[in-house]
Amino acid sequence: MKTLKEQTDTKVAEGRAAKPDFMKGVDDVIAQAKNFEQGADAIALGQQAPNFELPNQEGQATSLMALLEKGPVVVTFYRGSWCPYCNLQLRALQARLADIHDLGAELIAISPQVPDDSLNKDEISQMSFQVLSDQNAKVAVEYGVAWEVPEFLLEHMRVDRGLDLETVNKGNGKVLPIPATFVIGRDGKVAWRFVDVDYRTRSEPSDIIDALEKLS
Repeated sequence: MKTLKEQTDTKVAEGRAAKPDFMKGVDDVIAQAKNFEQGADAIALGQQAPNFELPNQEGQATSLMALLEKGPVVVTFYRGSWCPYCNLQLRALQARLADIHDLGAELIAISPQVPDDSLNKDEISQMSFQVLSDQNAKVAVEYGVAWEVPEFLLEHMRVDRGLDLETVNKGNGKVLPIPATFVIGRDGKVAWRFVDVDYRTRSEPSDIIDALEKLS
């Protein structure tokens, strides 16, 4: 089975072949974001993870504190069910979900999409872990992974994909989370993290499993 990096690299290569000018523009945007160290304020290793309470795909409130009473929690931020890289990542995590559970941990995925949209039964909403809605990106801000999307990418979404974030997220049309993953121990502290402003780069599920094994 291909690693997540191999899958995302293939997706990037396909994009470069189909739309080289657009992908060059994405490269420039990401390079500029990295120059400004976007994501540098993400919560650090050993830091206490901010508690949150967010609605899941069925509109029921889920809190980090309650989950930590049972064991470690893997928190992953994703852009939305419309993002092909997010789908690849969450599919890869779904494939390793049994391993995560065997280590006594839970996985939750957070995006700005609202529960009403998740109830449309897209692929992500039907996965076997909780999908939480951070509609106004408040939790993303607290975790230091909120990113105001450059107009170049917003225009691409509107024009090339017919995607209006304000409609999709019911109000929040400019801020998305940096795809980031945190492994949080039962003590509420960050034991492992992956943060990269380049939305085409994601954490490997095997690295998450390794971090959970060290906790156990």
